[in-house]
Amino acid sequence: MNAETGEFRVETQGKGTYEITDEVAAIVHRSGVSRGTVTVFVKHTSASLVIMENADPSARRDLEEFFERLVPEDTPYFIHTMEGSDDMPSHIRMALTRTSEVIPVVEGRMALGTWQGIFLFEHRRARHTRRIVVSVVGQ
Repeated sequence: MNAETGEFRVETQGKGTYEITDEVAAIVHRSGVSRGTVTVFVKHTSASLVIMENADPSARRDLEEFFERLVPEDTPYFIHTMEGSDDMPSHIRMALTRTSEVIPVVEGRMALGTWQGIFLFEHRRARHTRRIVVSVVGQ
């Protein structure tokens, strides 16, 4: 059984989706694991991870717009607003998505579908440095 753990940072420019598939794939490759799983985890409460279409950016824009409407900023009943009007909405958006994804590794590669990519989903307006931890386990 082999195990490899890596960590990298993503510099965001504010709200949006940022593809991290290549960074995760590099850690999987470095691990030497041919069959197993890779777990990707974001170490933040106002950003999340999604597996989403990576061919047409309009799919991600639609997702981002959906979340803007689903959990709008400046909602008057939110109490947790110490860091601004996007504070509580960013936490709710994170809770509605995921902070980790587990992907099978087959023949040394992630078994993603043809149009699937792994994305950091930044929920805050300001720039942030987000930390991603990747753990690969298998044979």
